[in-house]
Amino acid sequence: MTTLTVLGCGYSGQAIARRCLTSSSKADVLGTRRETQGLEELERHGIRALKLSGSPSPELIARLEHTTHLISSVAPARSKPLDDPMLRLIQSLAGSGRLPRLRWIGYLSSIGVYGDHNGALVDETTACNSQQLRSIMRLEAESRWLSLAFELGVPVCVMRLSGIYGPGRNVLLDVLSGRARRVQKPGHVFNRIHVDDIAAFAELAMQSDTAGVFNVSDDEPAASADVVAYACTLLGRPVPEVIDFDTASMSPMALSFWAECKRVDNSLGKADLDFQYRYPSYREGLLAEHKRLDGAFGLTRLDNA
Repeated sequence: MTTLTVLGCGYSGQAIARRCLTSSSKADVLGTRRETQGLEELERHGIRALKLSGSPSPELIARLEHTTHLISSVAPARSKPLDDPMLRLIQSLAGSGRLPRLRWIGYLSSIGVYGDHNGALVDETTACNSQQLRSIMRLEAESRWLSLAFELGVPVCVMRLSGIYGPGRNVLLDVLSGRARRVQKPGHVFNRIHVDDIAAFAELAMQSDTAGVFNVSDDEPAASADVVAYACTLLGRPVPEVIDFDTASMSPMALSFWAECKRVDNSLGKADLDFQYRYPSYREGLLAEHKRLDGAFGLTRLDNA
């Protein structure tokens, strides 16, 4: 039986855990979170949960000793030298021979590692030249996970994710709350990925013990202003006027994302895993989220919340 442990079972990790619990090839799934509130959230969804904040508990170590499949969705610290607490934990247990059943590792990374390519297409062979420290450390963490897996003789699948959206985290909610802005920078586009497609890709990679580095991203890089306009159309809301990027007020974090532009090629995962995206563009993804919101709550109620 598959025994899956998800280290850092947040937004994406939880989607993976829930899919693996409910799919035809059900797994024994456990996730870790740092806060009690996060543990309670996992348990509400039927996911066994353990706290991991500081030193790992004996219960978690015992769990890892019986884990067959491991996913880490914890980002390293944004500082040098590399500080990846999940990598450090697994290295320690591996060094003492305490991971005898481990068969596969998945690591959730980011397309941010590629840096700026002036809108050019990037695939898994493209040079990673990001100047952002968070992405530099991500790339080093990828390398260390790959090296550890090689030492253990265990396949590792690095999944480089585009901008994540889905239930509870999407531009429809931004429009309803009045937070959405149509910022436009000529020629600038972003790729996105629905969290359900992340979960489906991870499950398929896990079932096939797939190794390698893969872009997990939709098919259609699009301008942010176009996505907001589409969300407004779905909701029947007026489309806001465009704000020029040069005059838009943004946080340093937001500016760092807008400083880089690339178009993501996801063809390797489609070819190697025969993977089919349920939401190949933001349109399919947002339409599904619109139906989910309307069916679950009613948009009028959301407006007044």
